Amino acid sequence: MVRSEISRSLRVSPLAIPDVKLVVPPRHLDPRGYFSETFNRRALEDAGIDFEGVQDNQSFSQARGTVRGFHFQIPPTAQAKLIRVVHGSVFDVAVDIRRGSPTFGRHVIAILGAEGGEQLFIPAGFAHCLCTLKPDTEVLYKVDNYYSAEHERGFRWDDPDLAIAWPVLASAATLSDRDRNLPRFKDLEPVFFHDGREPVGANTGRQ
Repeated sequence: MVRSEISRSLRVSPLAIPDVKLVVPPRHLDPRGYFSETFNRRALEDAGIDFEGVQDNQSFSQARGTVRGFHFQIPPTAQAKLIRVVHGSVFDVAVDIRRGSPTFGRHVIAILGAEGGEQLFIPAGFAHCLCTLKPDTEVLYKVDNYYSAEHERGFRWDDPDLAIAWPVLASAATLSDRDRNLPRFKDLEPVFFHDGREPVGANTGRQ
């Protein structure tokens, strides 16, 4: 298959915040089931996504209504993510945390499921959170920078300032103790800027 044919076979759609994109790889069906290239860097590049994954992560959540997030890493280990579901489905949310962005503090939502094979591309400068819609949900995602506990940050998933219509009540959600005690969105230090400049006086972890 030549390069242009690969690009045409991959569907990439910008969401309401265009930097976040829904990616749907093709599935080739036959009597046995299907075959799909779930990651092709060249095809993504042809579709306008410059992403080089260096680490794969996998999560398994037993209960429906399990929440993971909001999480992100600050420079110099900021991460872009490509997220997909291999079993079950999730309510996936990205929040723009780039100061000066016209969509700062706003969010986009995508429903990702194993049946449809949808993926969500979230660039650096966004925070990510998911809520499982089915029990026994497994999520795989690639990141373009390695995990660094020193640079990991987050904020409350149910922060009322974000006005996200979650599919689960806070009283019924399953969270880690760490995620339950994350700060409010308004208390975040300014780390990402829409124009790409470095933050002044922020603890970015640079040496």
